[in-house]
Amino acid sequence: MNQYTEYIGYLASAIVLISFLMGKIVYLRIINTIGCAFFIFYGILLDSKPIIITNAAIVLINMYYLNKNKKSN
Repeated sequence: MNQYTEYIGYLASAIVLISFLMGKIVYLRIINTIGCAFFIFYGILLDSKPIIITNAAIVLINMYYLNKNKKSN
């Protein structure tokens, strides 16, 4: 694993961590989705299916609830 791959993993972790500091659930889901997208990229670079699958599922869950929230407003 080269150094820039590791930095992407750290960036993904930081973004997901920051997402949990959001006061509004909508912002949490948006920031968390961005972090998960970085984790998917990280998983692709590592050729790690568990990382890719888990974070893709979280992105889909976040998108579902963001869409549901948008329709209810």
